[in-house]
Amino acid sequence: MFTDRLYEKAKPIWDQYLEHPFVKGIGDGSLELEKFKFFMKQDYLYLIDYCRVFALGSVKANQLKTMTMFAEMLHSTLNEEMELHRRYAERIGIGREELEHTQPSSTLLAYTSYMLNKAQQGSEAEVAACVLACAWSYNEIGLTLNQKEGASEHEFYGDWIKMYASDEFTDLAENMKQLMNQLADDKPEREKAHLEEIFLHTSKFEYLFWEMAETMKMWKDDSDFHE
Repeated sequence: MFTDRLYEKAKPIWDQYLEHPFVKGIGDGSLELEKFKFFMKQDYLYLIDYCRVFALGSVKANQLKTMTMFAEMLHSTLNEEMELHRRYAERIGIGREELEHTQPSSTLLAYTSYMLNKAQQGSEAEVAACVLACAWSYNEIGLTLNQKEGASEHEFYGDWIKMYASDEFTDLAENMKQLMNQLADDKPEREKAHLEEIFLHTSKFEYLFWEMAETMKMWKDDSDFHE
C-alpha cells in the first residue's frame, strides 16, 4: 500500500519525534508546564487551519463518499478535538479568550501556509497528503507513550497521551490512511512522488513544531526584531 511506502520514507524523521526532549518530557512527566502551555496555544491555532484543509478536501472531492470522509474528519476535528483542547487548556490555566487571541509563531505560519497552499493548488489526493502526517504521527506518539509505566496517569500530560492513544483517534488515523491509499494507488509514479514529497515535508514540519514548543520561540531569534 502507498502508506507503507510513506511510512518507510518518513520513519527516520518520525523516530526523531520520540527522541525529542519535548516529547520525552511528556512521556516521563518532566516537561515544564509553561512549555506545554505554549505548545497547546500554538496547536490550537494549527487545528483551525487543519480544519480549513479538510474543508478544501470536501470541495475538491470527486465522489460523494470521499466528500463525506473529509466532512466527517472536519466535524471530528472542529467539534471534538478542538473542544477537548479548549477543556484541557482551561484545566492547565489557559482561558478561551487567551486561546483565541494567541499570535502564531513563524513555524506555525510556515507549516499551515504550506498545507493550505498545497491543498488549494492540488487535488483531493494532495489534501489527504497534507493532513496525514499530523494525525498519523500523533497517534504513533500517543500509542508509544501510553506504553510507558505511569505516563497516562500524569496529572497534566496523562490525558493528552490517552487522547491520542484512544481507539477513537486511532480509528481517525486509520481512516485517513485508508483514504490516502484509495486516492493514491491508481496514480502514476510522478504523482505518487509528489504526494510523498508533501508527506515528508509535513513530517519535517511536525518535528519543527516540537522544536518550537521546546524552545518557546515565536521566531527563530526574537532578539532580531527588537530595536
